[in-house]
Amino acid sequence: MSDRLKELALPIDDWIFQQMNDALLFVDEEGELLRFNDKAGELIDGDVQSLVDLLDFHQLKKEETPKLVDLPPSGGPLYKVQCREVEKNSSLYAIFLHAVPMLDQTFEVKKKMSQRLTVPSEGMVIHEKGKIIDCDDTLAHMFGYEKEELMKQDAFTLTEEGEHEALHKLFLSYPEQPYVLKAIKKDGTPFYIEVLAHPYPQDDRVLRVAIVRDITERVHNEKKIEFMSYYDELTDLPNRYYFMDMVKEAIEEKDGLAVHFIDLDYFKQINDTLGYSFGDELLKACASRLKLHQDADTFIARMGGDEFLVLQRHVNHQTDAELLAQKLIEAFRKPVIIDGYELYTSVSIGISLYPEHGKTAGDLIKQADSAMYTVKEKHRNDYLCYNTSISEEFEQMLSIDSELRKALKGNQLELHYQPQKSIHTGKIVGLEALIRWNHPEKGRISPATFIPVAEKNGQIFEIGDWVIREACRQNKQWQEEGYPAVIVGVNLSALQFLQKDLVHRVKQILKETGLDPMYLELEITESMAMTNEEYIIQTLNELRNLGVHVSIDDFGTGYSSLKYLSRFPVSKLKIDKVFISENQEQNQAIVKSIIHMSHSLNMKVIAEGVETAEQWDFLKSEKCDEIQGYFYSKPLPAEELITVFENKPVH
Repeated sequence: MSDRLKELALPIDDWIFQQMNDALLFVDEEGELLRFNDKAGELIDGDVQSLVDLLDFHQLKKEETPKLVDLPPSGGPLYKVQCREVEKNSSLYAIFLHAVPMLDQTFEVKKKMSQRLTVPSEGMVIHEKGKIIDCDDTLAHMFGYEKEELMKQDAFTLTEEGEHEALHKLFLSYPEQPYVLKAIKKDGTPFYIEVLAHPYPQDDRVLRVAIVRDITERVHNEKKIEFMSYYDELTDLPNRYYFMDMVKEAIEEKDGLAVHFIDLDYFKQINDTLGYSFGDELLKACASRLKLHQDADTFIARMGGDEFLVLQRHVNHQTDAELLAQKLIEAFRKPVIIDGYELYTSVSIGISLYPEHGKTAGDLIKQADSAMYTVKEKHRNDYLCYNTSISEEFEQMLSIDSELRKALKGNQLELHYQPQKSIHTGKIVGLEALIRWNHPEKGRISPATFIPVAEKNGQIFEIGDWVIREACRQNKQWQEEGYPAVIVGVNLSALQFLQKDLVHRVKQILKETGLDPMYLELEITESMAMTNEEYIIQTLNELRNLGVHVSIDDFGTGYSSLKYLSRFPVSKLKIDKVFISENQEQNQAIVKSIIHMSHSLNMKVIAEGVETAEQWDFLKSEKCDEIQGYFYSKPLPAEELITVFENKPVH
């Protein structure tokens, strides 16, 4: 020891200095060792100056709070280190090292890790390869034990069996980030914990101090978010994102597969009539029915709205897919009962096959969708496998969808009017308004082509309102110009007629145009009238109270119940043209019965599609009230109706 060290006067008694159980060192302002006691000489093999350098004296003297350090060689206790200047401006510094007992270390460790775990409900445990040596009350209560009970447990009994392998691996490493485990409380309740471990050398063994927090709520929230990402909350079915992933996996297996695109028939009408909550219940019921067909080879998901998807694996031939489609259609033949309502619904299914119809999930879904659309427009309650001609039709539909949105704004739509003539008086008694689309490049586009598209994309409501408004406006204008007052008839689509605010909309249009309600007639089809009789009767009564006429179009093609027909406040039945133009002898008997029945119900009868004098004579002899067809006049634009009002036949 140097003379300077020997001569240094200590601020404490020399005997006390040497007898202390804690290490004490004195250094100058440059960190050069001046004196140290015997306890300090026992540290790091007696190289006390190296100890000063290890502690980073210049940084240590800036610290306001004690610092926890682990001194080499490992295996000893942790030390709480603090450095203070002995007297102000004395250039003499004391470094104090205090060995921290094991239990005290847990609190020091927790304080050291507080920036990483900041919730108040954290428990601490000391263990050796999972065997619990000590813990705090917070941890014991977290697991539902008394502290003394946990001393007899180990980490493996506190976690689910599936976590044990992961625990073994964790005990062999020192993960820097917290890790998540599924734990078990004393009463068997499972919950989730997050663990951050810190090594604690003790003599010839290495213990661990672990900070544990209950993160069950966080995990449940994360699982809920994951569920929402991959599942449909209403039906508990996987959603289209999950479905896409499953199709991708199936494609990677290089095995034959089919995608079924399913659409519920008439769902929008039911939804609009009975309300969205009822519609939700119907979707859940239909999803449950589909789930009955889920097995190892089928994966069912909800696409969105009233559309569902089915992935069918191990498909060796198209007939395999068609057999499943037939089973799905058959499953919907039984009624669905919701809130006392017995509903008969059906499904339209489009099928695509891998790899014939597409090599990606997106292409397969697209092709199945286009096949379904074709079924929906032509048949319903049926299935169809994709082919290239369908693709062309679907592309045309997409083109029409886009251009139809421009048609209304661009004044491309117009109305033509087909006269309706009284057989008894020979006078014009009405006009049926028929929509026409004059495309600037493609020319005339048939309503049979664009109306189904409008119904699918929702434009039918805007177009329907426009037709009613334009027909009323034009009829009012003719009346103001001195032409005979006649009834103008407008066809309603099923979606239009089932709008909850239909009567209000009609009332507003009549008010805007100034047309008397008695000169407006709304035409609904027989199949529409039978969809939901009670609701239909209510709507028809409201229209009658408004003063608007209602007729049933295409009569004879549906399956009307005479019980309900007798209750309908309908002013006219319109005999479908198929009974006028085909199979004359048999159809004449049907026409006779319709006329007789209508008159017995105080309804007028009009026959459409009349094209010959022979048909005219027959209808006149059977006392049909009115006729409509090319025999008298084809549909005409508004400006050409003058000849009709002058009672001149137009062919």
